[in-house]
Amino acid sequence: SIMDIRKISVGSDYKSAMHYIVGQSVLNGSYTIHLIQEADNEFKIWIEKDNEVMMWKSFSSTMPISVEYNINF
Repeated sequence: SIMDIRKISVGSDYKSAMHYIVGQSVLNGSYTIHLIQEADNEFKIWIEKDNEVMMWKSFSSTMPISVEYNINF
C-alpha cells in the first residue's frame, strides 16, 4: 500500500530545514501544497491553484530528507 506523506523536511539539520506540509500555502499564499510524492528516487511537491495541479519542486533522495506520514486509524 502507498503511504500518504504529510510532511517532508529538507536539510541535514531538522531545526533549520525547509519544511513542506500538505495543505500549506506557498508562493505568497497564491498556491497550496496538494501532494508530496516519492517516486523514482525523488520527492515531488505538487501545488494547486483554482483546481489546477502542477509540479512545483523535486528533491533527489540523495539529499537529507526526513519524511512524516499520515497516520489514519
